[in-house]
Amino acid sequence: MSADHPRVLVTGAGGPSAVSILLAMAGAPVTMLAADIDPYGAGLYLVPPERRSILPRGEDPSFSGALLEICRREHVDVVVPTVDTELLPLAMDRERYAESGVTLVVASEQTLRVCLDKWLLAERCRSDIRVPTTAVVDDAFDAGAWALPVIVKPRSGSGSRGIHLLERREQLEALERDGTLLVQEHLPGAEHSLDVLARADGHVVAVVPRARLKVDSGIAVTGRTLHDDRLDTFARATARLIGLTTVANVQVKEDVTGQPALLEVNARFPGTMPLTVGSGVDMPRLAIGEALGTAIPDGPLPFRDIAMVRFFQERFFGVQELTDLQRDAGRVPS
Repeated sequence: MSADHPRVLVTGAGGPSAVSILLAMAGAPVTMLAADIDPYGAGLYLVPPERRSILPRGEDPSFSGALLEICRREHVDVVVPTVDTELLPLAMDRERYAESGVTLVVASEQTLRVCLDKWLLAERCRSDIRVPTTAVVDDAFDAGAWALPVIVKPRSGSGSRGIHLLERREQLEALERDGTLLVQEHLPGAEHSLDVLARADGHVVAVVPRARLKVDSGIAVTGRTLHDDRLDTFARATARLIGLTTVANVQVKEDVTGQPALLEVNARFPGTMPLTVGSGVDMPRLAIGEALGTAIPDGPLPFRDIAMVRFFQERFFGVQELTDLQRDAGRVPS
């Protein structure tokens, strides 16, 4: 650990998840650093210029090595990745980071492989919790066996990207049968996001359910927290089934009977973390604190029912700061 405050680096600084972590850690006895692939990532400008870094994309074979080199150079103690494509490469490289004194706040490789593949997730969980009827669209897929409408989604990926509601049989029959798509039972009820914090030993200390009241570009811009014993129980069961040891966001939707069913698990900090923090459960501080050696209490940690709206906020700085990051990213205008 560095001689002064512990140094914590957050990746994906241009996204709402990283920004929420940087804001949540303001005033904590740590030194925050930020990294992104994009010199225009907003969160980069929440830390001083000397604590900003440009990274390769998470799917680039050089990503993990490049990030580790930054950690060594900047004496980083903890890394919090927030981009899906970065999670598995880092989990697979955890030992090498540990040898350099760097702790990764990231789920295990086994957990990530399940969560990043919605078919594997459904197969893992269906015997214990409600999972929508799901099928892989491959050569064995029978389009005629499904009652319409249905949901079609990519087998991998997160958020609402690539998700469609199909209402005509010919649409279903025309799907590419290469195994990259899933067809799922359409769930007509309310959707909820369940923020879950599990300790490194797997014990779940907090579940904060949220209602997404308004969504823009896949991000909840208006929401509220709510107490619901069914959702709490559902989230805890899901965390146990996937072996969760950090923060995750469990997405559920109600079926025709009002029973919650599993949509997906994002095994990382979600973009709407500020609502959970505002309700009284500061998951970023707790998870980062655990990585730095501070024990997380047993819980269950209490939270309040509150509502939230989001809005843009400007930050102004010298042009040279922008130019420096453009140069690092190879985007200096001619």
